[in-house]
Amino acid sequence: MAADGKGRIAIVGGGLVGASLALALLQGGARERGWTISLIEPHAPGDGFQPSYDARCSALSFGTRLIYEDLGLWPAIAGRAEPITRIHVSERGRFGATRLAADEEGVPALGYVVENAWLGHCLWQALHGEAGIDWRCPARVSAAQARTSGYRLTLDDGSPLDCELLVLADGGRSDLRRQLGIHVRRTPYGQTALIANVTPGEAHRGEAFERFTSDGPMALLPLADDRCALVWTRPDADAARLAALDERAFLAELQRAFGYRLGALRRVGARHSYPLALLEAEEQVRRHLVVLGNAAHGLHPIAGQGYNLSLRDVMALAETLLQDDAALGELGVLQRYLAGQRLDQTLTVGFSDRVTRLFSHERAGLSDVRHLGLLALDLLPPAKHWFARQAMGLGTRP
Repeated sequence: MAADGKGRIAIVGGGLVGASLALALLQGGARERGWTISLIEPHAPGDGFQPSYDARCSALSFGTRLIYEDLGLWPAIAGRAEPITRIHVSERGRFGATRLAADEEGVPALGYVVENAWLGHCLWQALHGEAGIDWRCPARVSAAQARTSGYRLTLDDGSPLDCELLVLADGGRSDLRRQLGIHVRRTPYGQTALIANVTPGEAHRGEAFERFTSDGPMALLPLADDRCALVWTRPDADAARLAALDERAFLAELQRAFGYRLGALRRVGARHSYPLALLEAEEQVRRHLVVLGNAAHGLHPIAGQGYNLSLRDVMALAETLLQDDAALGELGVLQRYLAGQRLDQTLTVGFSDRVTRLFSHERAGLSDVRHLGLLALDLLPPAKHWFARQAMGLGTRP
C-alpha cells in the first residue's frame, strides 16, 4: 500500500451498511484489483451475538433477500429471519383495508424481520479473517482532510490514514458529513416513533399489520418467538407521555389503537423514542467521497424502506466501482453511480414520504380519500401488485 493511500477504500462506519459494502467489494474482486478496505468502527459490529427480547430489528424486503443471496449471506441470515407472508393495511374507524399475500405475488415471503444484532453478526462472520479487510476497531475518525489524490483521515488516537476513496456510512448524525460542509435538507414530520417489542396473545402467523390512526401510523411486524416489533408514531408531546407510562397503561393504550387482531397484548419490552424527519444530503458524491446509508437519506420508518434502499445503493456503488478501470474516487465514476440510483432513490423516498403524509393528516375529505384508496387498492389487482412491488423493494427492478 502506497503511503498516499492509493488503492485504499476507507469506510467510516462498520455497521450494516458499511459491512455490506465491504462484503460486496470483496465478492466482486477488490482483492484482485489490489484494493484494501479499511473498516473504521467504534464498536465491533455483530461480535458476540446474544438473543434478547428487546433486540432492535429491521424489515428486510424480498429484494434485499435476493441481494444477500447473491452475496452468499442469506443462509446465515435466514436462521433468525421471520418471514412476512401477509400484510394487512387498515385505517382505524374504517372498514376498508388492503391485504397483500406472498403467494399472490409468487414469492415465499413479502419480506423478513431480522434482529439488527444478528444481521451484524452474520456480516462480521463473513468478513472475519478475510484478506483485504483492514479492521480499525475500535476507532473513530476525528477529522478528514481532502487532498489531491484522496483524503487524509485522523483517527482518535492521533494516527493518520490516507485513502483514495472515503465512504461515509456513519449514520444520520454523521459528524464527518457536517465537518466536510455537506448540507442536509431536514423536513420534520412533527412525530416521534416509539419502538418496542411486544408479545401478543395470539400467534402472528407471519402477518404484518400497518394501522393508520388520526394521531399517526403504527406497524406491528412478526418477529421470532412469536414476538412483534412495534413502530408507533405519535405527535411529539403524546409520544413523551406514552413513553413515561408503566407497562400496563401503555399496553392498554396500544390495545385501543390497534385492536384485537392478535388478541390481548401481554407484554411490552423496553421503549425507545426517535423524533422523525425526512433527511436528504444535498451532496452524495464528491471527488474521492461517497455518502451512504442514513448519512445520505433518512426515511420515515413506517414504510420500512430505509435500510433496503441503502443496501441497493451499496450494491450499485460496488458494481460501478468494480466495472470501471478508472482510478478510485474519480468524480465521473461516482456521478455515474449516483445517476444510476437516482430513480430508485426518488421513487422510494417519494413513496415513503407520500404514504406517511397521506395517513398523518385529518384535513376535511382526506379521510374519505384514504378510505376509498384502500378499498380500490384491495379490489384492483394491478394497483395492488404495484403497491406490493414497492413494499418488496422491487419497484425499479425488471
